[in-house]
Amino acid sequence: MTDAANPLLKDWDTPFGLPPFAEIDDAQFAPALDAALDEGRANIAAIADNPAPPSFANTIEALELADATLDRVAGVFFNLAGSDSNPAREALQRDFAPKFSAYSSEITNNARLFARIADLWERREDLGLSDEQMRVLYLTHRSFVRSGAALDGAARDRLTEVKGRLAVLGTQFAQNLLADERDWFMELAETDLEGLPDFVVAAARAAGEDKGTGGPVVTLSRSLIVPFLQFSPRRDLREAALKAWAARGANGGETDNREIAAEILALRAERATLLGYADFASYKLETEMAGSAARVRELLMAVWEPAKRAADADAAVLEEMMRADGVNGPLEPWDWRYYAEKRRRAEHDLDETELKPFFQLDAMIGAAFDCANRLFGLEFAPLDVDLYHPDARAWEVTRDGNHVAVFVGDYFARGSKRSGAWCSAMRSQKKLGGDVRPIVVNVCNFAKGDPALLSYDDARTLFHEFGHALHQMLSDVTHGSISGTSVARDFVELPSQLYEHWLEVPEVLQKHARHAQTGAPIPQDMLDRLLAAQTYDMGFQTVEYVASALVDLDFHEGAAPEDPMAAQAGTLARIGMPRAIGMRHATPHFAHVFAGDGYSSGYYSYMWSEVMDADAFAAFEEAGDAFDKGLADKLERHILSAGGSRDAAELYTAFRGRMPGVEALLKGRGLDRVA
Repeated sequence: MTDAANPLLKDWDTPFGLPPFAEIDDAQFAPALDAALDEGRANIAAIADNPAPPSFANTIEALELADATLDRVAGVFFNLAGSDSNPAREALQRDFAPKFSAYSSEITNNARLFARIADLWERREDLGLSDEQMRVLYLTHRSFVRSGAALDGAARDRLTEVKGRLAVLGTQFAQNLLADERDWFMELAETDLEGLPDFVVAAARAAGEDKGTGGPVVTLSRSLIVPFLQFSPRRDLREAALKAWAARGANGGETDNREIAAEILALRAERATLLGYADFASYKLETEMAGSAARVRELLMAVWEPAKRAADADAAVLEEMMRADGVNGPLEPWDWRYYAEKRRRAEHDLDETELKPFFQLDAMIGAAFDCANRLFGLEFAPLDVDLYHPDARAWEVTRDGNHVAVFVGDYFARGSKRSGAWCSAMRSQKKLGGDVRPIVVNVCNFAKGDPALLSYDDARTLFHEFGHALHQMLSDVTHGSISGTSVARDFVELPSQLYEHWLEVPEVLQKHARHAQTGAPIPQDMLDRLLAAQTYDMGFQTVEYVASALVDLDFHEGAAPEDPMAAQAGTLARIGMPRAIGMRHATPHFAHVFAGDGYSSGYYSYMWSEVMDADAFAAFEEAGDAFDKGLADKLERHILSAGGSRDAAELYTAFRGRMPGVEALLKGRGLDRVA
C-alpha cells in the first residue's frame, strides 16, 4: 500500500476529524508509523540545519509541530493497543518500542538542534517572550538536558542504549501482565454461586460467555474479582482467586516479570548515574512538586502510622467475626474483604446488593456530565460515529453552542483490554498551527450487565477518570507540549481526585442515583448511611496504597536492588505491613512503575494530589455551595485550562491562595481521629 492510500496518512474527512476506524487495518500501522518517523526526521533536520539564527519560531515552535503526523498515528495506535489489543497489535508494540526510543534519542542527541535550543536559553531575557513561551522554552531546554543532550561520546551512546532497552522491557512487562490477566479464570459450578448477589452472578455469567466456557467464571478483572472476594462464603474459592490475582506476573515461564523488574531498576539507576544524579529517585523527583525523596517519605509516613493503627484495630474486629463463624487460624488476605463487607452491613446497614441498583452506569455518566454542566457550562450530545469497538461510545462536548471536544467512553471489561482505568487523548488541544480541539478517551473495566450496575467505588472511578478528561477538554494553551495533563506527575491527579468529591454531594446522588428498575431516587436514609460510611475500612485502603508507594520509593532511592522481591519483602517488614493486607500493586504486576517510567518514584503522587484535592474541595464547602460559580471559574482558569503553562505550585496557589497541609487529607480519610 502506498502512503497516499494509507488511511492513517490521509487527511481525515470525518466528523470532528475522528480517526476513520472502519477503514483502518492493523497491517497499515507499521508503514504509517515508519512514514511518520521519516517525516519527523526530515522536519528535525530542517530545524537543526536552518542557516537562519535561532529564534523561538524557527526552533521551539517548529519543534512543537515537527511530529504532527507521528502524534496523530501514534495517538490512534496506542489507544487501541491498550483498550483493544490483539496478537498483531502486541507484536507491533514490541517492534515500535525500540523505534520510538531510537527516534527520541536521535532528537535529543542532535548536537546542532541542542545548540540552537541552548542559544535561545542563554538569550531568553532578550527574546521578548510571553510567559507561556518562556515556560515552553524552559521545559524544552530542561527536557533535552535530562535526556542527555549535554553528554557526549561513550556516555551519550550508553544512555541511548539504556533508554532503548528500557522501552523494550516496559512493553514486555505490560504484555506479560495482560497475558496473565487474560488467560486465568476460575470456572464456577452452580453451587459455587450460592451466597453471591445477583449482580455478581450476572457478571460471572457474562465473563463466562466472553471466555466461551458455557458457564460462570471469575476472572482477574477488578470489577469482578473484588465483589467475588467481598461476597463469596466459600473461603477456598476466595483463597484461589486472591492468590491468582496476587500472582499476576509471577507465575514462572515466559510471562514472569520478576527478572524484568530487576533489569529495569538496574538500568534506571545507570541512567541516573550517567546524567549525574545520585540515584533514580533524585533524577525523577527533580521535576515534581515534591522535589525530593525525603519530602515524599515524610508525607507517606505521616499517613502510614495512623493508617496502620486503624488497620490493626480493624483486623482484630474482623478476626473475631471470623472466629464466630468457626474459622480458626489468622485472618488472611482472602478473608479481609469478605468480613469487612459483613461488618459494613452490620455497622452501617449498607448492603452492596441494595446499593448497586442505584448506581446504573448510564445514570453515573449522566451525573458526571451534569456536574460538568453546572460547574463549567459544558453540554454533551451523543454522536453516531464509527469507533474502534462496539462497547465504545462518543459525545460531542459544547459550550454556548461552540465545539469544545469529542469525548469517548469505553467502560466494559474485556480480555483485549489491559486492567485498570485511564484517560488518554487521541488528539490534544493546542492553538499553534491552528485551533485544534481534543479527542479525549476514558477507559474503564466495569462488569457488563443488563443494565450495567456499578459499585460506589466504580462510580468514583468513573468520576475520577472524567476529572482527567475535563483537564484535557478544558485545556486552553497555545503549545501542545504543555496541553491538558502535561503537568508534573504529582499534580496531574489533582483534577481527577478533586472531581470525585462531586459524587459525594447529596443533591447529585438524590438526582442521579435512581433505582435501575423502578426509577425511584435513593432513599434518604440509605444516602445518609452511604455518606456516613465514606471513611469505612480506610485503614485497609490506605495501608495497601501507601505500602506500594513506599516500595516504589525504596526501589529507586539509593542503589538498585539485585532482587526486587527480597527488597519488597524488606520494605514491608520494616514498616510492619499487616499480614492480612497485601500491597495494592506488588512488584510483578506494578504496571504504574514498570510498564513505563511515568509513575516510577512517583506512585506517591496520588496521595500528594489528595492533599490538594481535599483542600481544594474544602473551598467549595467553605463557600456553602458545591457549584459556586466563582470558584468553578477560578478552578478552570488556574488549573483545568492552564495545563503546564506555569509551575504547579503557582497554579494551585493562584486558585486557593496558599498551599495545603496534610491535615485535610487525614480528615478526609477519617484518620485524624485514630488514637
